[in-house]
Amino acid sequence: MKRIGILTSGGDTPGMNAAIRATLKAGLDKQMTVMGIYHGYQGLMEGRIKQMQYSDVHNIIDRGGTILRTARSEVFKTPEGLSRALQIISAYDIEGLIVIGGDGTFCGARALSEKGVPVVCIPGTIDNDMGYTDFTIGFDTAVNNVMHEISKIRDTMRAHDRVGVVEVMGRQCGDIALWAGITGPADITLLPEVDYPWEKAAQKLVENKLRGRLTSMVIIAEGAGKAVDFAKYIEENTDVEIKPVTLGYIQRGGNPSAQDRMLATKMCVHAVELLDENCGGRAVGIRDNKIIDVPLSDAIAAKDVFDHSLYNMSEMISKF
Repeated sequence: MKRIGILTSGGDTPGMNAAIRATLKAGLDKQMTVMGIYHGYQGLMEGRIKQMQYSDVHNIIDRGGTILRTARSEVFKTPEGLSRALQIISAYDIEGLIVIGGDGTFCGARALSEKGVPVVCIPGTIDNDMGYTDFTIGFDTAVNNVMHEISKIRDTMRAHDRVGVVEVMGRQCGDIALWAGITGPADITLLPEVDYPWEKAAQKLVENKLRGRLTSMVIIAEGAGKAVDFAKYIEENTDVEIKPVTLGYIQRGGNPSAQDRMLATKMCVHAVELLDENCGGRAVGIRDNKIIDVPLSDAIAAKDVFDHSLYNMSEMISKF
């Protein structure tokens, strides 16, 4: 292939810029022209495309977000939207496509692949909820962001002898909460994958207070409930003073960690190599610290597996 495109879609995630940078440099090394597609699938349908130059990616590896911007598109999911995208790909002589995003983005890429477009997908989502790969780009940065915020919140909670409950992202996958709960650390971690009654949490906070431990930290993934609701429950059923904090978008902003920069770079170099070999319909991931690629359909079908051993370790550590 001599002309490839790259787009970022869905929610932005730290490390996307590192991925874009690596794609361009690896493409240039193979004498490819790399076309940047702006605003995801929406931009693809509208022809928001330009040839990328080295100057476009100079000094972006340390920046969060995505220089190609991103968007969600319902129109692309329609037959008319897909047809328009295919027309644009043909008009710009794009021979292969690298797509970075989460499961919804992968489904869009599969639609293009089924129409004959060689597509390679890169997992970019802070939730770490894609079962075919051990880690997704942005997850490590999100955990570090949460960990640092917990430290700040704990300082003011300790100053007032209060309990803090911090709500983090994760509707169906609680990996951010679990990892941040261990490294933060937290005394209680509430996840969508585990049934942990709030009554049990309330009892633990009361016991901590009776033992003279006036400050505790609770992390709750959004899929397990809202921080404000949990705090209200504790206030209504105990004499524990508690304050809720919702971190929101602060989790997925900011400079990507070294781990995410490295992961993005490795994955996208591999993706370019696949396209150079005219190999599409693949999803790049990492297993056992080795870069792998699997059929795109398998990546989409793979179910995320909750790490119960890690959760059990978390529970053991938080006992003392």
